[in-house]
Amino acid sequence: MSALTVDHGPDNGCGWDELVRAWEELDPPEGWKAEIIEGLITLSPAPANKHNVIAGKLQRSLYTAIPEDWGIYQTLAVSVPSRSGVFIPDLAVAPEAALVELTESEYYIPAAASAFIAEITSKSSLRHDRVSKPAAYAHAGVPLYLLVDRWARGGPTITLYGEPKDDVYRVLQAGKFGDEIHLPEPFDLAIDTGVFPAS
Repeated sequence: MSALTVDHGPDNGCGWDELVRAWEELDPPEGWKAEIIEGLITLSPAPANKHNVIAGKLQRSLYTAIPEDWGIYQTLAVSVPSRSGVFIPDLAVAPEAALVELTESEYYIPAAASAFIAEITSKSSLRHDRVSKPAAYAHAGVPLYLLVDRWARGGPTITLYGEPKDDVYRVLQAGKFGDEIHLPEPFDLAIDTGVFPAS
């Protein structure tokens, strides 16, 4: 299945506050997630089983490396208003205080409050996960972005991005499933991608 979009963007006379309000009031079908990507409300179906296995393995690894007052979230919305986006990454690592104390809304946190974000590609999200979201996360200053690309040409790949500047990340490490990826401080964690199921 592919994603559906609802255009509530600026061209329709709808500003950021109205767009977010429409997103907050949306009642997507069970199992679907609603995001705002480049000013469009986008609905995506539940991810495939292998996608969920990868997210679970990543989450298990990350829990060994984060402080007790941090959390790893699979349904946390993060906002980048300057890029007309509210995203629900596959994994977001953030201090619990960001969800309780720093929020402008009860539905999302600023993306900049995240220490790490991971996206795992689905067939319907390739362009967003590879282009739109990393540009927005870099713009917001999210320190680390991990792209697990199950649909890359030549086989599944994993790329760790960091050192955001403007809308661009630097590639810190890239490899194929089976390679080990090292997350730098504050994680200092080696992730064995050999345990990820291939497409």
